Amino acid sequence: MGELPLDINIQEPRWDQSSFMGRARHFFTVTDPRNLLLSGAQLEASRNIVQNYRAGVVSPGLTEDQLWRAKYVYDSAFHPDTGEKVVLIGRMSAQVPMNMTITGCMLTFYRQTPTVVFWQWVNQSFNAVVNYSNRSGDAPITVRQLGTAYVSATTGAVATALGLKSLTKHLPPLVSRFVPFAAVAAANCINIPLMRQRELQVGIPVTDEAGQRLGHSVAAAKQGIFQVVVSRICMAIPAMAIPPVIMDTLEKKDFLKRRPWLGAPLQVGLVGFCLVFATPLCCALFPQRSTCSSA
Repeated sequence: MGELPLDINIQEPRWDQSSFMGRARHFFTVTDPRNLLLSGAQLEASRNIVQNYRAGVVSPGLTEDQLWRAKYVYDSAFHPDTGEKVVLIGRMSAQVPMNMTITGCMLTFYRQTPTVVFWQWVNQSFNAVVNYSNRSGDAPITVRQLGTAYVSATTGAVATALGLKSLTKHLPPLVSRFVPFAAVAAANCINIPLMRQRELQVGIPVTDEAGQRLGHSVAAAKQGIFQVVVSRICMAIPAMAIPPVIMDTLEKKDFLKRRPWLGAPLQVGLVGFCLVFATPLCCALFPQRSTCSSA
């Protein structure tokens, strides 16, 4: 076998990003929870392979599949703009295990006010870490902006959850199970724009077809943030709409009545199953790079 050629464009995803299926394959790889199990040495080895290849140095015996594997391992752990290693729970590969645990608990412990407040707070704390970890490297966020977004989103989520909880007291129990979803949707509408407000102020980089930077665009930032909000809400729908219906039916059966302790792990498992598919598919709803009419 000859040496691997240097014309493979690992700056871009392996699959065609102009199609939904190409983006879906990309995000199924990016959000693979197994990447969390990789050691620091494995992450560093992948980073070296990628950086060496970009510098024109090919590791002996390296195959194209190994190169792409190293690229996706690198992308799963390091920020694309700054090159910094992302904190473990802020990585895309942590989305499914973290969200299945938090969402499962929100859907299980929705009856008591203290647990509603606690799990909404945990969820917004996690979201703040994710949003900060995946912020644009060209628009750094200050500690004050981070704190404002975090407090506002947490307050909005808790207020929505408690308000709807009060309003649904006299409605069928199934309706109350959807309160956490409403709270999460409301919080996403607050959290993401505030967390990325710097981008709304100065814009995000725009380039021409050749990749040459032309400047910054606030319009492009607004479009991108809107798409993130939509994809986050869509991502939550299967995990927060399907399990409540299933659990409402199962809890009326003798099996769960005799084993109430199975409720929480069963709910977490159902949420996890939904998120394994919803997370990458909803991330793929919009292309990461889009065209705009003006900058």
